[in-house]
Amino acid sequence: MVETTAFSGNILCDNALQLGEGPAFDPATGTAWWHNIKGQQLHELHLDSGVKRVHEMPFLSSVIAVIDPERQLIVSDDGLFVRETKTGSLTKFGSLEDKPGNRSNDGRVHASGSLWIGTMGRSAEKGAGAIYHVAGSTVTKLYDGVSIPNSICFSPDGKIAYFVDSMVNHIMRVDVDPATGLPTGDATVFSDQSGNPGDVDGSVCDTDGLIWNARWGQGAVDVYSPDATHLKRYAVPALQSSCPAFIGAKADRLLVTSAWADMDDAARQADPHAGKTFDLGITVNGRFEPAFIL
Repeated sequence: MVETTAFSGNILCDNALQLGEGPAFDPATGTAWWHNIKGQQLHELHLDSGVKRVHEMPFLSSVIAVIDPERQLIVSDDGLFVRETKTGSLTKFGSLEDKPGNRSNDGRVHASGSLWIGTMGRSAEKGAGAIYHVAGSTVTKLYDGVSIPNSICFSPDGKIAYFVDSMVNHIMRVDVDPATGLPTGDATVFSDQSGNPGDVDGSVCDTDGLIWNARWGQGAVDVYSPDATHLKRYAVPALQSSCPAFIGAKADRLLVTSAWADMDDAARQADPHAGKTFDLGITVNGRFEPAFIL
């Protein structure tokens, strides 16, 4: 068991979100973005100026990806949309699946410009979701029968993908084609976390291939080496830490979202920072997420 490093960072956003998730960073504008999934909001923070904006969304959005300086890809329970960054206007781009009882959840852009995105039941019904590969307008189902898709991230050379079903808590590893982001073999268990407290939630992979994983229910970010060694644990001042993202001009800072979803009044009083968004306060060897290619 690794020791937990105490939180030394700061609160980036004091808004307590029901389900903070899906953070991303646009280096061209120095802006961090993340979602309040159940609150149907997209949050925007310009790091240098501290200017914060909240955009109300017409659906449950969970993933945002840069397309170019003027456009973003939004993934939601209503499908894929192109969002104009300046105006916020939304244009339907495509669909993932015809399951009204599902919503989107975790996702990341691969080095090829393709996207992996997971879906799940709105009440986390067992096996209701799936993980998809989106390349332009082509959608390919990769894995079916997923309950809570999370931890999607890729090695810096684009040859390995990681993902998890948080209901199972087996972090999975699969070889992928670096040119397409499609699997080239069978997924195997990278790290069996089923016997440990908390759920494996969102992850990012840094330039050294280290996996930075938010541990839901433990108020922590765990760091794993490419050989699955648990190297470090950093405390987050909110029990339901949900997803990290590399931010800053050098991608050397770590933003972490959190949530108060499913907490009763007593639990929220005991966890006063639940749902807030944090800068972990450490220097990381991060990297910017690739742009999604239409």
